[in-house]
Amino acid sequence: MANQEHLDILEQGINAWNVWRAQHEEVQPDLSGADLSGADFTRANFTKTDLSGANLIDAKLSGANLIDADLSFAKLNGAKLNEARFSRAKLIKAKLNKTHLFGAKLDGADLSGADLTESSLFVADLSGANLRGAKLNSALLYGVNLMETDFSEVKTWLTSFTNTDLSTAKGLTTIHHDGPSSIGIDTFFRSQGKIPERFLRDAGVPDTFLDYMHSIVNQPIQYFTCFISHSTKDKHFCDRLYADLRNHDVPSWYFPEDATWGKSVWGEIDRSIKIYDKLVVVCSEHSLQSGPVLREIERALQREDREGKHILFPLRIDNYLFEQWGHERKTDVVSKVAGDFRGWENSAEKYGKSFQKFLKALKAQKEIES
Repeated sequence: MANQEHLDILEQGINAWNVWRAQHEEVQPDLSGADLSGADFTRANFTKTDLSGANLIDAKLSGANLIDADLSFAKLNGAKLNEARFSRAKLIKAKLNKTHLFGAKLDGADLSGADLTESSLFVADLSGANLRGAKLNSALLYGVNLMETDFSEVKTWLTSFTNTDLSTAKGLTTIHHDGPSSIGIDTFFRSQGKIPERFLRDAGVPDTFLDYMHSIVNQPIQYFTCFISHSTKDKHFCDRLYADLRNHDVPSWYFPEDATWGKSVWGEIDRSIKIYDKLVVVCSEHSLQSGPVLREIERALQREDREGKHILFPLRIDNYLFEQWGHERKTDVVSKVAGDFRGWENSAEKYGKSFQKFLKALKAQKEIES
């Protein structure tokens, strides 16, 4: 449990905190279990600080000094940690999940010698980070940005590299494999096969797979992965669309069929929208009056502005979008309509032609961005 005196000093602001730390170098602050969510700790001095179990969700820790700090079991969801120094820090079972739009930012962070055992780095940004000598035993790296990340002398065992591009990661051949790790097939494709064979072999990938790896990953993937946004009142159309996308080998995610039982409904949707490439919105009177659907549209448009890619694919199934919808983003959505499915329920031919046009749009965009 946190030391109340230490919490009181922290509440006075970072300047007061850093001055106190400089004057009391012998003190190892205890902030364990404290609720520090959303606070601004930019460039704070947290060396040798006990932050175990602390709630640091959405906290700003950019440039903070966390050398030798204990962050075991800390909640760092959505925290901004870019350029923070974590040398020899304990991050055992720390939660670094990207549950918010910008998520856990560790780009340029110094994590050398850090203990990340059983940590969950879900879609976090580790680009340019220094992991030299860190422990990643049983850690989950899902969709993590590892551009130019330094893995020199890292220790792994039962580590999971899933949906992650390793093509520019540094020091992979120097990793110490204390046991097998899991390299997802999606990681092979995202890395375009540009992963050192020594790393793969030491991680436990069979030689028989390595023999065929390059020929497999060089096969072009025709379509993007898609998340279908809709109103449950349009379920009949969505069922058919989802089935047809799957039948044409388009990787698709459709709530609720693919949602994880026992998970928060909107947490699952939020997670999927970030992981998948394109957002397919079934535009109807029902969906365009749905708060969650409108939020998904806004997020997709924001991603387009930020990434310079075509993310949103609206499908029209009635006249509401053009004739009655008065949303401020109407012009943006109307300009992107990828298929007119009006009357789909009365004409198999109409549906078939509209579906082929939509597939063509997805494939054309894939070729543009490949």
